[in-house]
Amino acid sequence: MNEATTPAKMRAALPAVARLVLANFRSYAALDLALAPGVLVLTGENGAGKTNLIEAISLLCPGRGLRRADLAECARAGGPGTFAISAEVTTHDGTIQLGTGTEIQAEGSPIRRYRLNREPLASIRPFADYLRIVWLTPAMDGLFSGPAGERRRFLDRLVLAIDSEHGGRVNALERALRNRNRLLENGGRDRQWLDATEREVAEIGVAVAAARQQTVAHLAQVILQDRDAASPFPFAELTLKGDVEDLLATRPALEAEDIYRDLLRQNRGRDAAAGRTLIGPHTADLLVVHGPKQAEAARSSTGEQKALLIGLVLAHARLVAALSGIRPFVLLDEIAAHLDAARRAALYERLLALESQVFMTGADRAAFAGLEERAQFLHVTPGRVE
Repeated sequence: MNEATTPAKMRAALPAVARLVLANFRSYAALDLALAPGVLVLTGENGAGKTNLIEAISLLCPGRGLRRADLAECARAGGPGTFAISAEVTTHDGTIQLGTGTEIQAEGSPIRRYRLNREPLASIRPFADYLRIVWLTPAMDGLFSGPAGERRRFLDRLVLAIDSEHGGRVNALERALRNRNRLLENGGRDRQWLDATEREVAEIGVAVAAARQQTVAHLAQVILQDRDAASPFPFAELTLKGDVEDLLATRPALEAEDIYRDLLRQNRGRDAAAGRTLIGPHTADLLVVHGPKQAEAARSSTGEQKALLIGLVLAHARLVAALSGIRPFVLLDEIAAHLDAARRAALYERLLALESQVFMTGADRAAFAGLEERAQFLHVTPGRVE
C-alpha cells in the first residue's frame, strides 16, 4: 500500500495498530497493511472487504467480533479452513505483537488460538492489558426497538470493554442455567444436585447483574458530565430493569443471592412447565430514554435513534479510557451513510477529540469531507488495500 503522510495530531494516539497481517481471513488470502495512528477511513465499493478489515481488529478482544460470526465463517472460502490475524500494536511501553487464528481439531472443527509476542496463550485475556475496543455497526441501528436480548448483548459488550472477566461470567451463567433446565426436565429428582446448581446460578447471576449495573451507573455519570440538550448526538438516560437488578438496588449482594436462590427454588414447577428459567439476569432489559425529549428511545425516529446510539458509543469510549487507562480502538462501520452533513462534521470533531485510533468505513469518500488532512485514507478493493 501507499503510506499516507501522518499529521502530528495522529501520532499522539496510542495504543495504535501499526501493522495488520491477515492470512485466509474472509476475502483476504494474504494482506500486510501498514496503518497510521489516529483516524483512518476505509473506502471502496460495497462488498470490497472494508468491514472484513475492522472485523479482524475486533477479534483482538474477547468474544466473537463485531459480526458475532462462527469461526468457520471467518475462514476464506476456498482456503484451508483456518485463518490467522496478527497485529503489531504500538503502546506507550513499546511495540507488542498480538495474534489470533484457528487450527483444525482432530474431529474437523476449528479451535481458536492466541499468541502474545509469538508466545502461545491459554486465552485472550492478556490482550486486555494492551488494548480495548468499542464499535458500532449498521446491524445495531434497531437496538432500541429490537428484542431485549440484543440490548443485553450490547450492554455485555460495554461491560466487557471495561471488565475483561465479564464474558467468562456470562458464559458460566448460561451453562449453569442450561444445567438447571436439564435437571428440571428430568423432574428435578436429584434435589441435592438441583440445590447446588441453583446456588451456582444465584452466585454467578448476581455477579453478572452487579457488573452490568456498575457499568450503567458509570456510563450515566459520563453522560451527565457532557450533557448538552443542543448536541447533535442527544444524551441518553439509562436504566437496567430486572428482578435481580431490582434486588441489588436495595440489598447487599449476599442477601440478593439468598433471595434469588429462594426464588429459583419456589419457581421450579413454573420453570419446568415453561422449559426455561423465567427469573434472572438473562431476562433483564436496558431501558433507554431520549434525554432532551424525555421519550422512550424506541419511539424516536430512525435518525434520532442513530444519533442517540452514536452519542452512547462515544460516551462509552470516554468511559473505557477513564476506567482502564487505555484509549480504546473505535470501529465504526458505514457510520456516515445516514447522517446529514452537519452531524457528520460534528461526529468527526468528536472522534478526533477522543485521541484514539478510529477506523471508519464507507462507500462514498465524499462523505468524509473535511478529514483529508487529518486522517489516513485507504481504498479497499477485493483482497487489496491501497
